[in-house]
Amino acid sequence: MRCLRTTIRRLSAYRHQLLGRPGLGWLGRWLDQPACWAVQRRKVAQGVALGLLTGLLPGPPKRLATVLLALCLRVNLPAALLATLYSNPLTILPLYFLAYSCGLLLLGEPAAGTMSQPPSWEALPLEQWALQLAHWLLSLGWPLLLGLLVMGLGLALCGYVLVMLGWRCAVIRNWKNRKAARGSC
Repeated sequence: MRCLRTTIRRLSAYRHQLLGRPGLGWLGRWLDQPACWAVQRRKVAQGVALGLLTGLLPGPPKRLATVLLALCLRVNLPAALLATLYSNPLTILPLYFLAYSCGLLLLGEPAAGTMSQPPSWEALPLEQWALQLAHWLLSLGWPLLLGLLVMGLGLALCGYVLVMLGWRCAVIRNWKNRKAARGSC
């Protein structure tokens, strides 16, 4: 838990340097909200939950959606962005297969079918990439969408609870250590 807090504090201190760069100065009035950089238990837990929820979005819109939702909901922005790192090009297909299987199970459809082959995205312009991605996702249909929603909400709930419990345990351990250092019972 200490590692998470120090990483978030380090990123929060770095925000002024980041926003002072010539290309990012115009984002300052939106990104320099103290609530989005606060290292408080609830803000960090909500940021982790948001990052785990939006981490299942495909491709580049994942980070943009995370930033926009973190700013709107006023949760910890670095925690939200760090929490999206569980899904990457190596893990997204197994996560989507798991979501598809979960969706089939929830819809009561037989799980004998397999997912269709994802399209080849090598060296495609953004417009063609987005079009092929949308076509592939629409071909998977409701089982994938329901599975992604259920998995995202489940991951968000677990992440929120684990951060809240871990933070609470760390605070109690620090209280006990300070009490023992003072020599009181």
